[in-house]
Amino acid sequence: MGLFVFLPLVLPLTAWPVARLAEHHLHPRVATLLLTAAAGVLALCSTLCLGLLMVVGTATLPGNPLPDGWSDPEVREAVPYDEVAGKAAIPALAVAVAACLRTVWRHRRVRRQVVRALAGLPDREVAVLPDVAPYAYALPGRRGRVVVSRGMLACLQGRERRAVFAHERAHLTGRHHRFLLVVRLAAQVNPFLRPLRTAVAYTTERWADEDGAEVIGSRRAMALAVGKAALVSQGAPVATLAGFAAPGPVPRRVAALLGPAPAVRQWPPVFTAVGLAAWTAAGGATVSALSSANSAVTLFLVLKAATPL
Repeated sequence: MGLFVFLPLVLPLTAWPVARLAEHHLHPRVATLLLTAAAGVLALCSTLCLGLLMVVGTATLPGNPLPDGWSDPEVREAVPYDEVAGKAAIPALAVAVAACLRTVWRHRRVRRQVVRALAGLPDREVAVLPDVAPYAYALPGRRGRVVVSRGMLACLQGRERRAVFAHERAHLTGRHHRFLLVVRLAAQVNPFLRPLRTAVAYTTERWADEDGAEVIGSRRAMALAVGKAALVSQGAPVATLAGFAAPGPVPRRVAALLGPAPAVRQWPPVFTAVGLAAWTAAGGATVSALSSANSAVTLFLVLKAATPL
């Protein structure tokens, strides 16, 4: 396998430039799709290579259930770096898997808690909770709902309320919770992907801002609603749901809404900073996929040759 098995572990660094530039130079929908796809591919490749290294390290441990041929010295020569990297991959992969399971469990637990809180309310698209704390968020599901507190409604006027509802409906329509979950899991697998998680948390909010502004017919009204909601609230009461005033720097969202509408294009021009960054990230994801595939095939052939019939 050689050094190829280590490349997917560090190639997420190639996505850092586009994570920064996409927030400012791409339509938020395009930026979300691009960054989520890159994070997903890079995370899968990282996980695969950690698994390959774990197999290499496990084969040398005493009492392992693997075939004896897998720990043969000739196999060790064909699969280098087993002494340190192979053994280090075992706890690393265990920690990554445990973190992912914890993230999924927390996500499901929060949704169950919110559903139980809404059990006594009318089955409508908008659920109003009798909380004085101002907040609003989108609850995904088979029949997604917009959850808003009476405290938030009391702080907003008619058009601002419509902006809140339009924003949260945009979250539900765009299935933004899926993008957020993918990048959260990717960041748990490989810490180098955390900038992409932060960027997608912001671009999904911007995506909902733009779609909501189109529904109410005024980007300025959406900007005023976002700014006002941010002054009176702390966003969603739970971090796993998309809130109206969080995450993402609210001043940047307001400034973007008060500026020109972002141009909708499927891919940025090549000879621009964001274009070069996007192609760099795409190249990094491609090399990561090829490297992990090469390592997997190589290890499979080596272990197959070492395994007695």
